[in-house]
Amino acid sequence: MLHSVFNLLSLDDLGAYSIVIGGSLIIILSYFANLLAKRTNIPSVLVLIAMGIGIRQMMHTLGWHRIPYEGLILELLGTVGLIFILLEAALDLELSRDKLPLIIKSATISLLILITSTLGIGYFLEEVLGLERFSALVYALPLSIMSSAIIIPSVGGLNMAKKEFMVYESTFSDIWGIMAFYIVLGNQHAETNSEILIAIGKNIGGTLLISVVVSYLLVYVLQKIKSSVKLFLSIAVLMLIYSIQKLLHLSPLILILIFGLMLNNFKIFFPKIFRINDGESRLGSLLDEDRMKGLRHDFHVLTLESAFVIRTFFFVMFGATVVLSSLMNIEVLFYGLTISVILYVSRYFFLLIFRIPEPASLLYIAPRGLITILLFFQIGSKHPELQSNKFDSAILLVVILVTCLVMTFSLIKQGSGLEPIARHEGESILSGDQKESCKDVSVTADTSCKS
Repeated sequence: MLHSVFNLLSLDDLGAYSIVIGGSLIIILSYFANLLAKRTNIPSVLVLIAMGIGIRQMMHTLGWHRIPYEGLILELLGTVGLIFILLEAALDLELSRDKLPLIIKSATISLLILITSTLGIGYFLEEVLGLERFSALVYALPLSIMSSAIIIPSVGGLNMAKKEFMVYESTFSDIWGIMAFYIVLGNQHAETNSEILIAIGKNIGGTLLISVVVSYLLVYVLQKIKSSVKLFLSIAVLMLIYSIQKLLHLSPLILILIFGLMLNNFKIFFPKIFRINDGESRLGSLLDEDRMKGLRHDFHVLTLESAFVIRTFFFVMFGATVVLSSLMNIEVLFYGLTISVILYVSRYFFLLIFRIPEPASLLYIAPRGLITILLFFQIGSKHPELQSNKFDSAILLVVILVTCLVMTFSLIKQGSGLEPIARHEGESILSGDQKESCKDVSVTADTSCKS
């Protein structure tokens, strides 16, 4: 019977139903991998990578030596994945005066760690592996980005202060890292530092202007639409403007960030104004608060579910591209472990400098994951001239495995284990008015939260 199933998925007879069967099986197995992660404290990302490795070995056994349309699939998932992951992160950032010191501190720490790690890893790749300086920098950036996709579902067992710091830090690490990656690539032909600074200023200035205007218009129009079909309409608009900005060599991820922040903190971005109604002037809002709460909740669910699917296929596909024999290479293990040490040293230095309470307890919560893989695939598909045979892709797998396992052991040692953060209807992860009646929801599991 198993052989019959494989025949259905034969590459020679690949059709719509074969693709549907394969994709459905992967998503179903991913769901059970998430359940296994809760019971065994093994991050689901490791299970998914192992699943991808198993699929590739099975394909080789059956005489299949390639994944059909791999380049096109990776490019499509890479673009859509970045949009949904950053939107999910932005929707989890709650802006308020009380949280302002935490936001500034976590944003600053994440940026400094990103810069230091990138320079350290870049120097290592240049001196030891022999990569060109610019290529080494491009390779180092993805490795320096923490994975909020893994951290957020895992730190629910920590106390509130540590939990909030880790969520904000990992979210900002994603945001800074993605923006820095594309800014660096966009200025690879610049000859002087002043030329780079001017280009970055124009890029960010133009992007900010377009992003703020589009985000205000989109949020205002969305809450006016009474039709139930509006979420994917707004996603389509975002993707359209994202693609146009990309063609204009701007930084379109800023648009996604501002839109997410505006949607989750609409009371700040749309303050009350005096409005005339029936001849009387009174304080009112441009937005319908009830509609905005429903819209915010719907977007949480949409981004949560979509990011789950994208994460699933990316980790499985990454596992399918790994050559197991490379993991037996002593040099690959040495390079991966050295890069991991650089990451932890940089992190510990800034946790101490900023006087974070109990820095050792947060030091090892720094896994690498989806964003790192996404950006590495972007190098291969969009900038093949920067690819180097000196950098084995298995090094990336070693860094991901090491950082994920170290995080797991650290959380278990602290007695918290891997525990999801409670997400509540219509509220962000760190909302202040959470109710105990709402059940914990994993970022990669159920997405509804009933009151």
